[in-house]
Amino acid sequence: MAFDIDKFTETSVSVNWSDLDFDEFKTNPLPPSTLRSLRYMCDIEYHTVCYLRDMLMTPSHEDDEVGAFMTMWNREEFWHGEALAAVLAAHDITVDFDELKATRLKLGWKDRLDPIKQSILGNLVGTDFIAVHMSWGAANEWSATAAYTRLAQLERHPVLSVLLKRIAKQETRHVAFYASQAKARLESSKSARRLTRFLLRKVWGPVGSGVMPDSEVTHVMGHLFGDEDGLAEVRRIDGHIAKLPGMEGLTIIENSLRVRGVAA
Repeated sequence: MAFDIDKFTETSVSVNWSDLDFDEFKTNPLPPSTLRSLRYMCDIEYHTVCYLRDMLMTPSHEDDEVGAFMTMWNREEFWHGEALAAVLAAHDITVDFDELKATRLKLGWKDRLDPIKQSILGNLVGTDFIAVHMSWGAANEWSATAAYTRLAQLERHPVLSVLLKRIAKQETRHVAFYASQAKARLESSKSARRLTRFLLRKVWGPVGSGVMPDSEVTHVMGHLFGDEDGLAEVRRIDGHIAKLPGMEGLTIIENSLRVRGVAA
């Protein structure tokens, strides 16, 4: 079924948490390992604007549907960050934009050059770059949906789990767009399939791995996917990616776990 971009833009809303009783965190606080993972997720959601910035330098911004989606997607992801920041604040952990700016400044020239590299690659490849963007986005959003769902299951917290399920529900709509676009664009171009497969296999990394310290990436992956159920979920995600045209046999998520010693 084709993704209805008009319906998505008309129904896109900020994730709601005003009806949740955050006082529950005072009597039922989250453990340090979960707060550490939530901090990672919060920072990455806030960094979405940088990803959008890079994409505006590529052929993706010239596609009307992609442009409309990315605008609403960025808005929804920002509010995911706000919701997670509110949970952290309930535990006396403050997340502000000065800290996020500092994180970007630590990247130095890498952060400054990323938009230029994206622009050069995008313009060299042409419209096939959009297939890469959509496939990459699908892998990221499948991972994000699984991460929020897994943390909700692991904690079973009466407030956190409800909030994470609401975020995951919005992420599933993001998956639907990216995956439908990726499928259509990969089906129509052999060169797009070759390029996408090469970049996913050689360059893709877990969401946030280009921004956050590798120790934090390893913690989150181990926390959420380090047991048998987690590995089963990772293999399910890889199965979705492998069903995209030309991506048969790829196991990029499981490979990223094994590289970090998370999966046995």
